[in-house]
Amino acid sequence: MAELAAKLAKLGIRREFDLVLHLPLRYEDETRLTPIAQTPRGSPVQIEGAVIDSQIVYRPRRQLVCHVRDDSGELALRFMSFYPSQAKVLEPEARVRAFGEVREGSRGAEMIHPRFHVLKGEEPLPAALTPVYPTTATLPQGALRTLIDRALAAAELSDTLPDALRERLGLMPFAQAIDQLHHPQPQEQAQALIGRTHPAWQRIKFDELLAQQLSMRGHYRERKAKTAVALAARGSHVSRLLERLPFSLTAAQQRVWSEIGADIAQGRPMHRLLQGDVGSGKTIVAALACLRAVENGVQAVVMAPTEILAEQHLHKFGEWLEPLGVKIAWVSGGQSKAEREAALAAIASGETQVAIGTHALFQKQVRFASLALAIVDEQHRFGVAQRLALRHKGAAARSTLQPHLLMMSATPIPRTLSMSYYADLDVSVIDQAPPGRKPVVTKLLSDARREEVMQRIRAACRSGEQVYWVCPLIEESEALQLKTAEETYAVLKSEFPELTVGLMHGRLDPEEKAEVMAAFSAGKVHLLVATTVIEVGVDVPNASVMVIEHAERFGLAQLHQLRGRIGRGAAESVCVLLYQGPLNETARSRLRVIYENTDGFEIAREDLRLRGPGEYLGARQSGLPLLRYADIERDTLLLEQARAASELLLKQHPELAQRHLDRWLGSRNEFMKV
Repeated sequence: MAELAAKLAKLGIRREFDLVLHLPLRYEDETRLTPIAQTPRGSPVQIEGAVIDSQIVYRPRRQLVCHVRDDSGELALRFMSFYPSQAKVLEPEARVRAFGEVREGSRGAEMIHPRFHVLKGEEPLPAALTPVYPTTATLPQGALRTLIDRALAAAELSDTLPDALRERLGLMPFAQAIDQLHHPQPQEQAQALIGRTHPAWQRIKFDELLAQQLSMRGHYRERKAKTAVALAARGSHVSRLLERLPFSLTAAQQRVWSEIGADIAQGRPMHRLLQGDVGSGKTIVAALACLRAVENGVQAVVMAPTEILAEQHLHKFGEWLEPLGVKIAWVSGGQSKAEREAALAAIASGETQVAIGTHALFQKQVRFASLALAIVDEQHRFGVAQRLALRHKGAAARSTLQPHLLMMSATPIPRTLSMSYYADLDVSVIDQAPPGRKPVVTKLLSDARREEVMQRIRAACRSGEQVYWVCPLIEESEALQLKTAEETYAVLKSEFPELTVGLMHGRLDPEEKAEVMAAFSAGKVHLLVATTVIEVGVDVPNASVMVIEHAERFGLAQLHQLRGRIGRGAAESVCVLLYQGPLNETARSRLRVIYENTDGFEIAREDLRLRGPGEYLGARQSGLPLLRYADIERDTLLLEQARAASELLLKQHPELAQRHLDRWLGSRNEFMKV
C-alpha cells in the first residue's frame, strides 16, 4: 500500500476524492471496429482479425511482426520490444483486437506497438469511450481506472452550488459532469471532450476556478479581520518631501498614493500590490508610505531582490528622507561584520526608522522594535515563505499586530492573472509615465548586421551618450553557443580603444559592483557590458542605447525590463535586439511582441499566453497548485463568473463554500494564506 500511495502522490493524489478529480487527458474510441481496408492513415482506430502468421525477425533489428486479416484486408502489428508471452499468445488462428495508429509501412499497412488483447470467445465492445489518464510508468492505465472507479462508487457527489446559481449559469450538476468525463457515452462528441469544450468540462473548470477564488477571497477576508497600526497623517514629513521634490507627482501617482494612504490609515493590515511599468515612479510612492510610518513613530522596511536595486533604493531614500531627519539603516549580505552589527543594533533599538536591504533582512538576528510597514520590491522574485517571514517580524515586534505589506512590481500583471492568482490582493496601478519620458525605439537586427551596431555605438559615445551591451551568460556554454560577458568585454575593448568599457555581472563582489555603477552613472564609463544583473533598479539618464545580445534567448518580461533602463534622459533612445538566426517559432513570436509593443500590460498579456501561468508566476507560487483544467486566458468568462459566485457563496452560503473548498483543495487550502 505504501508503494501504491507513493505512486499516486507523484500524480498529486493524496486522498480518495483526489481520484474522482483525476480526470482524463484524452479519450480513445474502442466502441466500434474499423474494417482493415478502411483504416485511415495517421488516426487511431480499432481493428479485429485472425492472426495468419507471427514471427520474430532480426532485420533491421530484433522485432515481433504479426499479420492479421479480416474480411476486408490485412495489416501488420509490429513490436520493436516485446515479452516472450506476447509472442506466444499471438499465434496463428488466434483472434485479436488491436487499437493503434495505422501507417503505411514498406510492405503495406501496419500498427507500431498497438494495444491489443486476444479474444476469448465473443466479447462485446465497450459501451463508452475509453479514458486515458495522466499516470506514471509504473502505474498501468487499467490499475488506475480500477482505483478511480472504486473511488467513484464510494464518493459523495452532491452539488456544492445552489440550484438557482447553477441554473442561472447554465452548468450541469457536478455528479453528472464527473460521470460523463470518466465514463463518456459513445454518442458524446469526442472532439468536445478532447478539446475540453464539452458542458461537463465547463462545469469542472468552473468548479476549479471557484475553489481558487473561494480560497483567495476567504483568506483576504481573514487578513482584513486582523489588526495593524493605523498610520494616519500625523505630521509634516510627507508634505515637506512633496514640496522639496524637483518634480510633481503624476495624476496616476497621486491616485495610488491616495489608495495606499487610505489603506494604511485603517487599523487592519494592508495587503496591496503596486504595479507600474518600468520608470512609472513607484519608488517615490513607496517613500511617501515610509514617511507616513515615521510620522506615526514606527518603523518601515524596504526589501529588494538584488544588491544593485537595494542600493538604488538606499541612494534615493537617502536623497529624499535624510534631509527630513529620517534615520536609515542598510542591511545586505556584502556588509562587514561590524557594519552589520551596528545596523542590526540600530534597527532593534528603534533608532532606525527605515531599514533598506536585500534578503539579508529575513535573517533571524534582524529584529525590529516597531515594524509597521514592509515594502517588497519586485515581489515576484521572492517566495511565499520569505514574504511571510518578513511579515512575522512585524507580528513578533508588536504582539498580535500585523505590518502593512506593500508589494511592488514593474512586471505588469495581466488582468486574468490578477483576477485569479492575485485575487487575495488589493491592486493599485500607475498607468501613466512621468512627463518627459520618451518612448524607446526598438530595432530588430540579425547578428549578420553586427558591424552596423558597432557604428551606432561609436556615434552615440562620440556625441556624449552612454551605452549598455547586455549578454545572457558569464561563462562559456558550448551547448548554447552564447557570447559571454567576458568575451564580449574583451572584444569591445579591442574594437573601441578610444572608449572606456566597463564590465558588470553577478559574481563581482558588492564593492566592485558599486564602483562600476558609480563610474557609469558619473559618465566615466562610456560602454557597460553587463549581464541581466542590470535588469532592475539601474537609473542612468545619459544611457540612451542598449544592445541585447542573443535577444532570442530572453523572456518577454526580461526584454521589457532591460529596455526600460534607457529612455530616461533627453536624448532619443534605441534598443537593439541582436538575434542569432535561424529563429524557432517561439523565439520569433517573443521578438515580434517586444518589437511591436511598448505597453507593459500588453507585453505581459502576450507573455502569459506564450509561457502559461506556471513560469510567469515564478517563486510567488512556490507550493501553490496551478490550475489543472481551466485556462485563465481561454476561460475568462468562467473566471469572471467564479469570482462573482465566490462572493455570493461566502456571504449567503458559507457551508457550501466550505464543502467546495474541502472537495477541491482539502488540506492544500492553507497555501493561499500568505
